[in-house]
Amino acid sequence: MSDKIRVGVRPSKLALKQAEEVQELLPWLQMEVISIETAGDKDKKATLLDHEESDFFTCEIEQALIDRKIDVAVHSAKDLEKNMPEALTIAALTRSISQLESLVSKGNLALGNLWRSAIVGTSSSKRKEAVVRFRPDLIIKDIRGNIEERLEQLDKGDFDAVIIAHAALLRLGLEYRISQIIPEDIMPPHPLQGRLAVQIRKDRIDLFEIFRRIHEK
Repeated sequence: MSDKIRVGVRPSKLALKQAEEVQELLPWLQMEVISIETAGDKDKKATLLDHEESDFFTCEIEQALIDRKIDVAVHSAKDLEKNMPEALTIAALTRSISQLESLVSKGNLALGNLWRSAIVGTSSSKRKEAVVRFRPDLIIKDIRGNIEERLEQLDKGDFDAVIIAHAALLRLGLEYRISQIIPEDIMPPHPLQGRLAVQIRKDRIDLFEIFRRIHEK
């Protein structure tokens, strides 16, 4: 094994923060972070409703792992596809820093206080279904882009509110933008929300032994 472990992540501030979080759990480990653009990063027009449980945000990183261009991949666990490539495995899952969803809105209003026909942005079918159950009068529109881009779309007036994972805003130091942490009875949390997945090739037993220690933290 080389002196530094090459860690592949998506090219976003959030992905870099997530790599830093793994580094903090194993401070003695020398890591070199490599940004890899995925199909989901390149295509910001396709609706994510068509790509849930797919490799839309992981394929290129996983291929780099298979091709030995990187040693490890760090993903938002929620981004992992349903059927992972046979050559790969998850060495560790971190504890969630928050499984809850948050609302960022004009006027700092909670979901229950938004005006009728307010436009709410979300890219998740489960979030959409939860909003429709709670407030069927609201208009739900698909939103794409990284966290900063989604907030920019809100600030420009394209949306009246956007739903963003609480963990993402915490990691980016953007808690001050939160209008409401949405209660679980309105929007049940995803079991992998806020957790990070450390992915390796199955033949890297040495890396499995290193990263499995995260489970003890």
